[in-house]
Amino acid sequence: MWALRALCLAGLGAALGGASADQCSWRGSGLSQEAGSVEQLSLHCAEGSLEWLYPTGALRLRLAPRLPPATTAVKGRSPQHVTACVKPAGTFRGAQLYLEREGMLELLLPEAPRPRVRCFSWLPREKVALFLQATPHRDISRRIAAFRYELRGDWLARPALPAASLTGEGACRPCNDTEILMAICTSDFVIRGSIRSVSNDAELQESVIGVSAARIHRQKFPLFQAGGWPGRPAGSIRTPLRCGVKPGPGTFLFTGWLHFGEAWLSCAPRYRDFQRIYEGARRTRQNPCEFPVD
Repeated sequence: MWALRALCLAGLGAALGGASADQCSWRGSGLSQEAGSVEQLSLHCAEGSLEWLYPTGALRLRLAPRLPPATTAVKGRSPQHVTACVKPAGTFRGAQLYLEREGMLELLLPEAPRPRVRCFSWLPREKVALFLQATPHRDISRRIAAFRYELRGDWLARPALPAASLTGEGACRPCNDTEILMAICTSDFVIRGSIRSVSNDAELQESVIGVSAARIHRQKFPLFQAGGWPGRPAGSIRTPLRCGVKPGPGTFLFTGWLHFGEAWLSCAPRYRDFQRIYEGARRTRQNPCEFPVD
């Protein structure tokens, strides 16, 4: 994690007077900008945040991440896409955030948005940027446009994306065998367990799956902790509401990614189906990594 954060915003402090850069995070004030100006910034990090006080004019943030080669060791594969997610602060005011792709602008975050995560993907050769445009107000003293961002490669196995993702098409279809095999090798968490409950958030368009873990195969962060019922580690995993997840019996293998401190589901085959898929791949030496099966 600290290695990722060491990939900082190169030269960001010099790019905008009155701004400060702390590794992958930036904080600055629009009071130092000329009226109508557009300041150019570059983001080279896997994650970070931006806080723009008293927005005036505009900021253009070029996305040029130096992503970690974490999955290049898996069958020699490299990312085919880059995925970015942004999450506005609850106090996001005074600006609108746009995605700039090939000269076209698409609104990501209006002023005073709901606290939804927005995601989008692009090919490594494409040129994309985030365009933060201040909205006119007579009193800007209480206006702060702030958000967090994450950047990661698309590692063949489908990344778990929040419900408001711009690239969420097909997010609800079951993973195929290849995606399942890649998910157990590359996901932030791999948990064998059962569904305890499902709650729906209509405003955020998310379902929250309560999971009781029988075995924690991997978790890069303490998502599942002791204290669940009956004496098992328990935790929550999110998925788009439109996927229509229902509580039901059986043991599943839950895999997915962490987004802004929350677990998002990628693949969740029934465990017996996963055993069949993995054993078949191992017999033909097609398994991308070793995984304990019992």
